[in-house]
Amino acid sequence: MTEALIPTRRQLVAGAAALATATALPRRARAANPLRIGVINDMNGPYSAVSGPGGVTAARMAIADFGGTVLNRPIELLSADHLNKADVGLAIVKEWFGPGNVAVAVDFANTSVALGVQPLLAPMNKIALYTSIGTSVLTGKACSPLSVHWAHDTYAATAPLIRAMLAQGKTSFFFMIADYTFGDILAGDALAAVKAGGGKIAGTVRHPLASSDFASYLVAAQASGAEVVVMCNAGTDATNAYKQAIEFGLPAKQIFVTPLMFLSDVHSLGPAVAGGLQFTNSWYWDQSEETRAWSKRFKDLAGTIPNDAHVATYSAVLHYLRAVGKAGSDESQTVMKAMHAAEVNDVFAKKGKIRVDGKMVFDRYLFRAKTPVESKGEWDLLEKVRVIPAEGGFRPLAESECGFVKG
Repeated sequence: MTEALIPTRRQLVAGAAALATATALPRRARAANPLRIGVINDMNGPYSAVSGPGGVTAARMAIADFGGTVLNRPIELLSADHLNKADVGLAIVKEWFGPGNVAVAVDFANTSVALGVQPLLAPMNKIALYTSIGTSVLTGKACSPLSVHWAHDTYAATAPLIRAMLAQGKTSFFFMIADYTFGDILAGDALAAVKAGGGKIAGTVRHPLASSDFASYLVAAQASGAEVVVMCNAGTDATNAYKQAIEFGLPAKQIFVTPLMFLSDVHSLGPAVAGGLQFTNSWYWDQSEETRAWSKRFKDLAGTIPNDAHVATYSAVLHYLRAVGKAGSDESQTVMKAMHAAEVNDVFAKKGKIRVDGKMVFDRYLFRAKTPVESKGEWDLLEKVRVIPAEGGFRPLAESECGFVKG
């Protein structure tokens, strides 16, 4: 495996991010027509702990485990930071898919960037693998036959959680929504689940991305009298909002739930604050000997325990490379046929299947954050409550808004 820095049009975009540093290719590798994979995500912003440099590490591990070459060609890894700006991300990916000759872009960690890339895939005949974003629109109205949404989505994160609250007799909900594309889509799926279950919407507020002061939003949540406060945000927005809710003493009076919580978020909060929180998730490092061994390797390289988004990137890159090898070609449509034909069986998922709408479906979990008394170490943070089977954890195909599914 080799890694390289490929110049892009980012210099033409104000505030464009730098590609991760990488070694120069030897002359022989350049002549061998490398297969290029690009990891694009948030390297330094509010979602950097969710994906960031860890996503690059996970992709590097997948390439190494595959053997570093495919079809007698070296595999080359690129990485870039989109700064959570759609124009920056789109400029990077256009350059990658064009002169950069990147075959597949992975990770993303930003809904607006992903939705901007989707229309590029078919005309440029390139593949996108979304491993750290949640919007279900990617397999709905914005679906593409050349993309796979690998891990969680907003439907899978919200619907089972809202159903659980309704089953406990909770009927009124207040929504705190991150005011950008992802927050709107996450809230949309959660609001739909409340209405479908006969619940009541007590109110909604919106906050900017990367907010630091949630006082006014929490006051509104308290004034609503809602039994459940749903935080439709993620990353540092979710952890900051919940920390301030604790300071206000609100969780003692209202139930706070978050559809999207990562292990790094629970670690940031700590058991004293997060203890008792329930949320859906795709994976946990301490599930089995296999997950523990993989996580140790990751920690040795990255210095931290992996999120489910990190291991999803590993899984997606590995499955892609296996498909290239099986197909005997890196032509995108040929590779996608091979990816759809094979089950996903690795450290991330067992018997996972890529549906026609591009959603990879697999068993997920309802977890509960451990309390200080229950936690036996820094990363001993979650307890599995139950398995959410694949057939009940994702939006049914019969309800899909994907055009080529209905067609």
